[in-house]
Amino acid sequence: MKYVLDTHTHTIASGHAYSTIDEMAKAASERNLEVLAITEHAPKMPGSCQEIYFSNLKVVAREKFGVQLLFGVELNIMDYNGTVDLSEHLLKQMELVIASMHTPCVPHGTIEQNMSAFIGAMKNPYVNIIGHPDDGKYPVNYEELVLAAKEHHKLLEVNNNSLMPHSFRENARENDITMLQYCKKYQVPVVVGSDAHYVDYVGRHQEAYAIFEEIDFPERLVANADKELLYSFLTNK
Repeated sequence: MKYVLDTHTHTIASGHAYSTIDEMAKAASERNLEVLAITEHAPKMPGSCQEIYFSNLKVVAREKFGVQLLFGVELNIMDYNGTVDLSEHLLKQMELVIASMHTPCVPHGTIEQNMSAFIGAMKNPYVNIIGHPDDGKYPVNYEELVLAAKEHHKLLEVNNNSLMPHSFRENARENDITMLQYCKKYQVPVVVGSDAHYVDYVGRHQEAYAIFEEIDFPERLVANADKELLYSFLTNK
């Protein structure tokens, strides 16, 4: 399976990442990616950029080193209603929007609370991807999550960073396998995000790919192999 895109990366603007836009784009080119999304953490993540950053992204070229760039955001889900931390005015300008649960922004909830948070975020018309729903610190009902993603036309992310040995997320591999089995059953597409916070990890999808092979997950349901499939989920593309 040839992956042509990476939908989840961060630059120095996120505050706890360590490479620039140009460095990330160059790495994507060297790894033969066609599309790279830069998705900085939204303002409620400690140390991240403020709204003015997102309002000025129009000044940045959308192609560098032969790679198409999508500028977006990784939103923080702020409560169990699925409230997010960027205004609708700015969300309308984002080219790709991820919504995720992060410990600094929302407490670890019950399965019911976490499901309410994710489904609330899915109801937001500007959200395209649910980020790292594999973290066992935020337990969910994966069958319900997959069916909700199908109903609301959202991509579920297989976060490659969650599968790395240094990851702080809990039970990611087991949770990803469970989620993917339901995606396979209900024919719900997924996308792999590297969640790269440093240039070395751009386009790193190996750990996720190994799981796909292990459970014989269909290539046609992986948006990384087909940019047109990805674009069909993007509100503002």
